[in-house]
Amino acid sequence: MSHGTTAPIWAAGAVMLRGRADQRQTLLIHRPGLDDWTLPKGKAHPDELLPATAVRETREETGLKIRLGTPLTPSRHAIGTGSKITSWWSGVILREGKHRPDNEVDQLLWLPIGEALQRLTYANDRQLLAEAVDAPATTALIITRHAKARRRDDWKRPDHNRPLASRGLRQLPAVSQLLKAFGVRQLLSSPATRCVETYKPYSKAIGYKIATKRWLSEESVSSGALSDYIIGLASTIAQADMPTALCTHEPVIGAILRTLGIPDHPVPTATSVVAHIKADGSVHQTEWFDSLRVRA
Repeated sequence: MSHGTTAPIWAAGAVMLRGRADQRQTLLIHRPGLDDWTLPKGKAHPDELLPATAVRETREETGLKIRLGTPLTPSRHAIGTGSKITSWWSGVILREGKHRPDNEVDQLLWLPIGEALQRLTYANDRQLLAEAVDAPATTALIITRHAKARRRDDWKRPDHNRPLASRGLRQLPAVSQLLKAFGVRQLLSSPATRCVETYKPYSKAIGYKIATKRWLSEESVSSGALSDYIIGLASTIAQADMPTALCTHEPVIGAILRTLGIPDHPVPTATSVVAHIKADGSVHQTEWFDSLRVRA
């Protein structure tokens, strides 16, 4: 009797760096049960986006409140008849909290990079740390297609007033998870009701208003002003290190992707692309989120 492989276990973590380039340190955790030195990570909860997992696990294991930065190479480990896949990002410290030693993590240790490479128990962690050190600093620009709206055929009023459908409302928690994980502090939207409503729960949670921009409306998709706006926005948020999210429509997203040099991609409702913007305003890497998994 043969046994098939089981579904993979999904996990996520963050590599923490601090200090100037010539004096950089990284944070290691010690797990008493395994007596190892490793990096903060853990398994995803049901209905939890992997970026949210990385932020939550880092806080639970270290006391640090963070936002995510540059994505790093995922790791895969064989576990019995299946595998464990861990997504990784560089972490940016927002606030330091107090860590209380427990049975999972009993020690934290900030070390210079060279010492950390020697202390880490696992080769994969050493590779991740080296990758994080070499990776450029980036700022997230999240581009979201609005959540599922009511059908055009069932809506007799102006289309820009068309609200979200019940399915769209169920999609909103995942959108908010993503924005929170990357520490979004600026919210931009098409004036259309369905776009504004997509970001409204996150806006209320953090206390930041949604700024509507006519460049993000469906009517502006063929306008050269849209490209100019996006190029300027990418440069501005990178220089200010201001993680930003904008909600718009499918054809507008296509135009934005072309402007940023990002390959075309299907964009179902409530799908987001995270463009990681370097200091010069160019895109270092992109990630797509349309459910509980990541497509790089």
